[in-house]
Amino acid sequence: MAKFATAIKLLSFLLLSPSRSGIESSRGSVVLANGFTPSHVAHTSSVYTHSSASSLSTQCAYLLPRGGGSQSTSSALFTTTNAVQSDIGPALEVISQENWDLLSDRGKAALSRLILYDMTSGHNGQRHVYGDWPEAGVDDEGKIALAEQIADLDGSYPGGLPAYLSKAKVLLKESADGTNPFAEFEASVPEGESLSYEDPHANAHTGMTFSEAEEMGLTGIADVVFVLVAGGLGERLGYSGIKLSLETNLLTNKSYLEIYSKYIQAMQRMAHIKTGRDHIRIPLVIMTSDDTDPLTRKLLDDNNNFGFDEGQVIIVKQDKVAALSNGNAGLSMKSNWKIETKPHGHGDVHHLLYREGLVDKWYDEGKKHVIFLQDTNALVINSILPTLGVSIKKGFHMNSICIPRLAGEAAGAIARLEHKTDSEKSLVINVEYNQLDPLLSSQGDCKGDVADPNTGFSPFPGNANNIVIEMGAYAKTLNGEDKGVVIEFVNPKYKDETRTEFKKPTRLECMMQDIPKLFQKEMGSEANIGFTTFDRWFTFSPAKNSLDAGVEDVKKGGKAPGTMSSAESDKYIQNQRKLKYAGVNLDVTEEKDLVPVAGIPVTPGPRIILCPGFAITQQEVMQKIEGGKITKRSSLVLEGEDLKVKNLDLDGALVIRTGHDCDVTVDGLVVRNKGFDVEEIPEGTDVPEEVAIRGYTMRKDEVMEIIINEPGKYHIGKDGEVKKLD
Repeated sequence: MAKFATAIKLLSFLLLSPSRSGIESSRGSVVLANGFTPSHVAHTSSVYTHSSASSLSTQCAYLLPRGGGSQSTSSALFTTTNAVQSDIGPALEVISQENWDLLSDRGKAALSRLILYDMTSGHNGQRHVYGDWPEAGVDDEGKIALAEQIADLDGSYPGGLPAYLSKAKVLLKESADGTNPFAEFEASVPEGESLSYEDPHANAHTGMTFSEAEEMGLTGIADVVFVLVAGGLGERLGYSGIKLSLETNLLTNKSYLEIYSKYIQAMQRMAHIKTGRDHIRIPLVIMTSDDTDPLTRKLLDDNNNFGFDEGQVIIVKQDKVAALSNGNAGLSMKSNWKIETKPHGHGDVHHLLYREGLVDKWYDEGKKHVIFLQDTNALVINSILPTLGVSIKKGFHMNSICIPRLAGEAAGAIARLEHKTDSEKSLVINVEYNQLDPLLSSQGDCKGDVADPNTGFSPFPGNANNIVIEMGAYAKTLNGEDKGVVIEFVNPKYKDETRTEFKKPTRLECMMQDIPKLFQKEMGSEANIGFTTFDRWFTFSPAKNSLDAGVEDVKKGGKAPGTMSSAESDKYIQNQRKLKYAGVNLDVTEEKDLVPVAGIPVTPGPRIILCPGFAITQQEVMQKIEGGKITKRSSLVLEGEDLKVKNLDLDGALVIRTGHDCDVTVDGLVVRNKGFDVEEIPEGTDVPEEVAIRGYTMRKDEVMEIIINEPGKYHIGKDGEVKKLD
């Protein structure tokens, strides 16, 4: 009994944060257990005066020097370290003094916490990690490495490894018991906006046209920040590199990261024009992981940051979390001296932004909105401005970009969850498809996830998982109790009906789109969360599946294979529709017109790329394009902020690129050449994986290419001759 009391006392001590004065006096030499540096804590306290030692105690476990070797003169640090060193009886019951002496201070502290947690939990579920170490002199490097890894896992998770394992036990039990997370809620369609690029009329219910929303969005572009979630490799696509490096199309060969970068820079230039303030810089934050961080940095370095200024791109790296081997949250061991780890999910982005002090900084600078993007959906950039406009007009604290969703479709939906007894617990949030149907089947007419007979789609919009968040509400929420750590979940695959052992290790996961749970917690019914729906062709065609998986999906009747080739094709079709709407005579590819290439239905053409440097708004396209005709076999690339194209007659391939301060008018140009075409790769051909994932290459036989970089005013007529007018 005495040993148990000692364990409780020490565990309680270790879970408490040091005093505020201790944090101040030890700045620069220590880190907090959850990964915060003292400067992060100090920054938060200086911005939000309600921060105090008591509020910090929920996020700090203990102070220890990184690496464990040196002692600090700080009283808080000295006290904590000595407490670990002087009251380690429970740890030394299972680890010899000689083995213990091998470890660094931070390793000892983290291992002590794990052992004490294990003892007090009553299960000894982690004894396999520390209980059978060989005597000193055998595998000493492995012991040290394991203790350091435990310290890293403990330090990277708010509340430490004990908090992670405690949450895991609760969630795993709920999973095994089949607990319904929505038992106390009823679902309804939330307030939102529906916009169509090709419909000039306002939605009867919501009252905004596409152009009105886009114009409203332009009023806020000077005060936005972009966050790109890019923690995953392209393995699911059959690509070993980072997805951001993949070419979005074979006409320009521009990567996803370059497309996003050029869009942000085009918006930035427009902000300069709108406000007259040339100093405006729109920051881009990229969330990486251990897998993607080095390659992302290299991609930026190799391309001169894609035109961004020094310091304009900020990288934050998420940590992995411990894998769990069973329903008792036992840590999964990859070897005797290494805990298996897995990605935690893109929900980490909110805590990382808080941890780095970025949201407080942006709030102080007067930034108004944060725009979150996924890594491989190039179409979504078209939706950013109108979604921002809807957010401004309706005062949404969070606005999800959505698409029409088929009833029963395997895609999350945005729903309002009305709590049956406490309205303060009601919220608008993404509900996964496998949860939506059971929820709807238990309420109202009990029909489940069925289509609206008037539209043929589910009344619940499909979540494209790109988000616009208002900065003030975001800062308030992140500085709340959870510090941006969104509600987690587990998704174990069980071996049998006992639901105790897993087919493979699982872990706690979190999703970026679950942040409304924190809005609801911190703001209650004041949280104003909605959505903006666009046509699928306009905003959603992610590259996420391998060519083989896409071909199998098509064989089964699937319409959205989600491959690199379908994403590229959809980009061409989107631009066909934009030019058609602007008055160009061309064929827009419909579903019946698609042709199979390497087993994936794609457009036969025309293949058109309107670069962000040419136009990012509907109004720009309408002003810069006038008349003309383009044949189905043609390929067209337009880039240039002051480029205008009138009465183009294109049968072949044409590329026009113009630089800054180049005012270029193309009028009546006639192009006749062999052009470009796709060539399917013969089966069995050895090609690089970035080529293999498409299943085809582009043969570029002949092209008219016009490149103008010298500032001035130019005219290009029927014969393609470039004439400088001044």
